Amino acid sequence: MKAVCITIKDSKISENGYNRLVETSKQVGNDFDILKWNAITPDNVDYFMANAGLTWNYPWSGSYEDPATGLIKSAYNTVNQKARIACACSHYCLWSESVFKDITMLIMEHDAMFIKKLDFDPEDTSATIIGINSPLGATRKANLFHKIVQETKSKFQLVPIIDNDKIPQGLAGNSAYIIKPEGAKTLLELVNKYGLWPNDAIMCRQLIPKLGVTKEYYTKVQGLRSTTSL
Repeated sequence: MKAVCITIKDSKISENGYNRLVETSKQVGNDFDILKWNAITPDNVDYFMANAGLTWNYPWSGSYEDPATGLIKSAYNTVNQKARIACACSHYCLWSESVFKDITMLIMEHDAMFIKKLDFDPEDTSATIIGINSPLGATRKANLFHKIVQETKSKFQLVPIIDNDKIPQGLAGNSAYIIKPEGAKTLLELVNKYGLWPNDAIMCRQLIPKLGVTKEYYTKVQGLRSTTSL
């Protein structure tokens, strides 16, 4: 398994977050290296989108029911639109690498930190994408997400249902997840079919049947200032 952290080059917040992530990984006893992966940035996102043949297909204001999927798309709080698109493009690149190289990847954002040693084999579950992050402080309806996960006995389980089924429901943020080539291939196909969405919106239980989470949390968010919403 290849472990990477999406890091914004020359950003003090991002670089410090990456360093903290690496430090906590060593503290809990992980025996793998976390490679720094330079993020797509607002400065080069237009070039990347054009060369990858990608089209953004998510609202910047309000909400509406998407006729193609039946899901309700609601705008994220976003000041710099290109920063939001760049984040999605960074994840898209890594999904592509997983498929092209046929490798399972642990993908993290710079605001993640380890709280427990990663002590399981991803092949122990049929899930094609596995969230390992605590929902607390990382997603909407975090307390309900946490309650459902902890009340389920299974070590691995499907993403909990926390809302109306028309609202995309996925992992506890996209700060830390394991993705297998099969899951990455599904995401690339979804982007090709429906356009590019925020990565944590298109990675939802309604579109990905084998989207799972762990009962134990291995990471949590550091609480850094957002580089996409602000």
